Amino acid sequence: MRGSDLLIKTLSRLGTKQIFCLSGNQIMAIFDSSIESDINLIHFRHEAATVHAADTWGRLTNEPGIAMVTAGPGFANTLSALYVAMSAESPLVLISGHSQLSQQGKGAFQEMPQANMAKPVTKSSWTCTNTKNIGYDIERAYQIAITGRPGPVHISIPVDILEAKLVPGSPREYKKDAYIDSSLTKSDTQILLEALKSAHRPLALLGQGISRLAKNRISSGLLPCNIPMVNMESPRGVNDPSLGAFPEVLRESDLVLLLGKKLDFGLKFGDDSVLSTKANIIHVDHEISVLDQAKKSVRPDRLIISAQADPLSIIDILNSNNIGVNKKWINEVQSALNYTPKEWTILENSTKSPMHPLAVCKPVRDIFQNEQNAVFISDGGEFGQWTQATISTPNRIINGPSGAIGSSIPSAIAASIARPDATIIAMLGDGTFGFHGMEFDTAVRYNLKFVAIIGNDAKWNAEHQIQLRDYGVDRTIGCDLNDSRYDLLVKALGGHGENVTITSEFAPALERAINSNHPSCINVSIDPVKAPEIKRE
Repeated sequence: MRGSDLLIKTLSRLGTKQIFCLSGNQIMAIFDSSIESDINLIHFRHEAATVHAADTWGRLTNEPGIAMVTAGPGFANTLSALYVAMSAESPLVLISGHSQLSQQGKGAFQEMPQANMAKPVTKSSWTCTNTKNIGYDIERAYQIAITGRPGPVHISIPVDILEAKLVPGSPREYKKDAYIDSSLTKSDTQILLEALKSAHRPLALLGQGISRLAKNRISSGLLPCNIPMVNMESPRGVNDPSLGAFPEVLRESDLVLLLGKKLDFGLKFGDDSVLSTKANIIHVDHEISVLDQAKKSVRPDRLIISAQADPLSIIDILNSNNIGVNKKWINEVQSALNYTPKEWTILENSTKSPMHPLAVCKPVRDIFQNEQNAVFISDGGEFGQWTQATISTPNRIINGPSGAIGSSIPSAIAASIARPDATIIAMLGDGTFGFHGMEFDTAVRYNLKFVAIIGNDAKWNAEHQIQLRDYGVDRTIGCDLNDSRYDLLVKALGGHGENVTITSEFAPALERAINSNHPSCINVSIDPVKAPEIKRE
């Protein structure tokens, strides 16, 4: 048995059904080994797309998506996508090929310090140096990805290690590491309960990983004991337009529970413009580094609890105690989160051409309204901010705190595999489409079904808006794009394409795309407006 055979055997035992991959010299032994297995190779057109797909798989299933790429430049192409997954707290395992171990330090073909390059954007990254360790390393990476705060893990495996035959004797077996992630101490538990009893306006802010893991244990935006909770996943942080007038109630809260949530730029580091100076903070996180980071930003006396523990354990504590939260405060929080400006109703019903982004969002929202299994995917940029502000489903994938763009088409591919019977709609800008538009070729090859709606304003509009704001209309440069027909490109690749220039055309085009049973693209001419900013009247 070769090292590559052991790798595939291990992945099969872990329940892996597909590997999101792109071929290359140093991993062809793994391709060969997969032929005798039940694992499907979903091969893409760009290495970053494989990681975006694995990232989405992890977010939808809470199980690590498996990505695989070749060595050197192929591996290097994944680094930005790993950063996206790390920021989104998404479990995945990236396997990269590597130049021959026997030639290291001699100028081997595509030799790079891959493990070190990936360390800043992964939970852990290392190089496998012995064929008998391949199974051990794969299982260890899988467990690290889902233990504590979820995240990406990278293993680099030299080609000669993959191709070598196992020597007599058993491969190294993995024994699950003892992971100690305790609940709160009795003292901290008592402080928590007393603080909640005396608080008038408690508010819980959940990190993305915890929000997904707790999904089946919470409902209607409330933790046990009816404590209002908010999942913060946007790069705009407290100014995320999908959270309505959230900054108003956040400033009014007298007790803020950070459960797996970093006190970072998204919360403006907890400064007085975001949190009340009188608000106490309870911070529970898997990682001591995250707790230490918060201590650098706020006064020590405000952090009444700063504990390294499993944030999910707080839900268990709350389930076991009866603490009533003022109904008026619950209503205030829900009202703020649900708030949308009055003029949005006018804009979403507008018939002007080119279309306002809200007029594009309304038919999509109407389709999702009664579909619990639907998947909504939104990329970044100004168009993405409008879509995120007004469309939501139980299964929602957005670009996340990284602020990066480009992941939506690979995400739609992974979502189509994870949820084959669901309605899947991805919304992205025309600039964004250029990152991974060729992945429609991948979607056609695997006969996957989703709809990508491209808001086409012929601009890098986010940056264009910065130029207008900071430099003036006479100093705009380098942000114009052609008014291209992206639908025709998708048609040429074998997908379904629609072009929309007026409002009345959009809903029928969307219905045709959903019913086409093909990967579909709707190219929509939109007004290049700036992203939404919400201030309650």
